[in-house]
Amino acid sequence: MSAVVRERGLWRCVFEVESFAGDVAPGDTPLDRCEFENLLMYGGMSCIFQSLIGNGSGAAGGALTYFNNANAAIGAGDSTTAAAATQTDLQAATNKLRKGMDATYPLHTDGVTSASNVITFRSTFGTAEANFDWQEVGIFNSATAATGRMLNRKTQAIGVKTSSISRVITATITLA
Repeated sequence: MSAVVRERGLWRCVFEVESFAGDVAPGDTPLDRCEFENLLMYGGMSCIFQSLIGNGSGAAGGALTYFNNANAAIGAGDSTTAAAATQTDLQAATNKLRKGMDATYPLHTDGVTSASNVITFRSTFGTAEANFDWQEVGIFNSATAATGRMLNRKTQAIGVKTSSISRVITATITLA
């Protein structure tokens, strides 16, 4: 009798938040940087599985919309409510904003002969956007509030963003 082989996977998503004086430009040095991991949401995981079996869609704002450049967004809010896998949106009542992807994001290198187990999302919040105390972040398949699915969420004291600061959020997801 042959031995049973069991594979285990690890979902690891790391958010990196960098703050810049004024609007960010290539080559700028961040004022500060923080990095933290977060929780995968049931709705986001289900959207991935539904897409694997052909039920995904490119239509904006739907539950099973692809997490592509046209639809994906990173959101920031001011709620300190702990992350729970059943949540469907940021928990902030009013101070929250979803921002679409920077050009060319999300990034993933397709491959069959080498590991291609990483996808990277990135959004830039300019000086006029999301000026409040950042306490939560998440990835969505819709830039429109209260639509689509949330892939993951984290509560983290990031700090107050003002009109003199821009922030770049990069989320790197690795399946290992």
